[in-house]
Amino acid sequence: MRETSPPAPHRTPPEILAPAGDTDCFLAALAAGADAVYLGLKHFSARMQAKNFGLTELSRLTDLAHEHGRRVYIAMNTLIKPGELPAAFRLAARLVRQVNPDGLIMQDMAMLDIARQAGFEKGLFLSTLANFTHPYALEAASRLGASRVILPRELSIDEIRVMDAACPEGLTLECFVHGALCYCVSGRCWWSSYMGGKSGLRGRCVQPCRRVYRQTAGQGRKAARMAREGRFFSCLDLSLDVLTKTLLTMPHVTSWKIEGRKKGPHYVYHVVTAYRMLRDSPSDARAKKAAWEFLNMALGRPPTRARFLPAKAVVPTEPSGQTSSGLLAGKIHTEPGGGVFVKPHFELLPKDYLRIGVEDEYWHATLSVNRRVPKAGTLILKLPKHKTPKSGTSVFLIDRREPELTRILEKWRAEAAGLPGRPSGDVAAKPKLPQPFGVSKTRPDMQLRASVPHGKETRAARRGQTALWLSPRSATLSRTVTPRIVWWLPPVVWPEEETALQRLIFNLMRDGARHFVCNALGQRTFFPAGQTDNELELLAGPFCNTANVAALGVLKNLGFAGAFISPELTGEDILALPGLSPLPLGIVLSGFWPVGISRFGLLGIKEGVSFTSPKGEPFWARRYGSNIWLYPGWPLDLTEKRAALQAAGYSFFVHIEEHPPHDLPQARRQSLFNYEGALL
Repeated sequence: MRETSPPAPHRTPPEILAPAGDTDCFLAALAAGADAVYLGLKHFSARMQAKNFGLTELSRLTDLAHEHGRRVYIAMNTLIKPGELPAAFRLAARLVRQVNPDGLIMQDMAMLDIARQAGFEKGLFLSTLANFTHPYALEAASRLGASRVILPRELSIDEIRVMDAACPEGLTLECFVHGALCYCVSGRCWWSSYMGGKSGLRGRCVQPCRRVYRQTAGQGRKAARMAREGRFFSCLDLSLDVLTKTLLTMPHVTSWKIEGRKKGPHYVYHVVTAYRMLRDSPSDARAKKAAWEFLNMALGRPPTRARFLPAKAVVPTEPSGQTSSGLLAGKIHTEPGGGVFVKPHFELLPKDYLRIGVEDEYWHATLSVNRRVPKAGTLILKLPKHKTPKSGTSVFLIDRREPELTRILEKWRAEAAGLPGRPSGDVAAKPKLPQPFGVSKTRPDMQLRASVPHGKETRAARRGQTALWLSPRSATLSRTVTPRIVWWLPPVVWPEEETALQRLIFNLMRDGARHFVCNALGQRTFFPAGQTDNELELLAGPFCNTANVAALGVLKNLGFAGAFISPELTGEDILALPGLSPLPLGIVLSGFWPVGISRFGLLGIKEGVSFTSPKGEPFWARRYGSNIWLYPGWPLDLTEKRAALQAAGYSFFVHIEEHPPHDLPQARRQSLFNYEGALL
């Protein structure tokens, strides 16, 4: 391995953006020639399991990057709870004074306001968690003052072209080219949080999608024999490799992003080197071959193109496989006396890091190799008796510290150590928050239905306040009913759906519809700006993940008349928000709240048939439009909290009506989500 130098400057090439979960990864990114590095801090990072950085250390590393003409982006991309706004403001202010990063990555709209108040004048990047997924949404991002939108990983090359063509001047796009995939759309997954308060939107996901699930259709012995079991939602790694050549013609796609803030320096060095070769020499066969070799040794999961090629869109899961990161090093052998060893398929080096099995197996363990082991040699594994794996268990190489890379990193580490760094300082100022709205009148409860049975529209619309998911079918209601309906836009809108949705909204408004719920901030651009409340009422829906007063202030400035808060919050935070909010607030009171929404389709699972987790927890899946909705087997139910919520100041409530599968076991519990728990 030899150290590579950064590419010679040429006409505005997209930057290679590398992940860094610790100092060694940061240095590996610089050594491999990354143009920019993104990383998280000890707080407000959507990868809290990574080691992350302290500010004094980061100030030194940022200075090092700037001396070499590279950029540093800080991820403050978590959902911000109501009481965390002052801390987020202080941290942003300290970043300005102490670190001087080139950009901030954020999902919570509060950070757009907080960062500018803290004096940050550089790039504001909207995370893929913020869900700006269609061309019109880019206009909303520009109006909000963002300088970059990070595109979702579910887009095809044709859809990325559409986004690029629609991108307003002054806004740029960032596109993932390599790394782990989530089965659910970013910002549309509550699986880990719903099951125990460890929120993916807060960087605490325990990855329930990686587990083994079981589906049995029907009853009796035949059904048991036909049962399917597998990792139905565990994705392979995205790898666009040579296909990145197609991105070079798009002027607004200015950044190629590599996922992997929990990976080691070996991964960072190899993947950055590969994509730099593919960018700088896209037509060079030797460069392509060398890039392939680097990627094959990067120790990730098996690769997939996912939906990037529209004619070959695939479901990027492999239910029968382990879909585990790392290079298969061998299989476990056991001896009668309890000894455990592996004969590796290739040479193992000192400090190689191995994983035994996968995370949800009770014998799962990680360990470091302390000596060289030749190919087909014997490595005896010292493991606790209660973690003895069965014979045949896979052993993976997940990180490597080869001597050449170690020497390269030592050189960069010495250079960084020669820089002074800047110590932390206190921030006395506080953020300016919007003024509370005051008391608002309680409205009739909304009954949110997927559809209204034909012939019953008028009767349904007269029972309180009927809400419908907006779809081609629901939009065919009679003109006499249309004005009484509260129309809910879908939680995700893809580029191919935008024109049809815009037409439906136009037709409904022509027929008198005036009440709409937007479930992503970018959906605001489907509606005219500047209309009075009497002409149009727009509410921000619960899928906007609104959780604090600063984000509510952004919604108010955009013209929303009210907002549903995120149901993910704890009861203490939920009850505190109305008294501080600049808008009237609503909340989901009951119904089947999805644990996730996916565009990837299903392999091995039948929709409309229940399936179970390793702990016997039931779930089910249903397709709406082009998306798969995953539901838990028991509904959200806060009806017993209604009096407290109303006393706190909530003025509208929604009940979500769904039709679960007939085979779904009777619910043994109702969910309070995190109301009486903790949101980590």
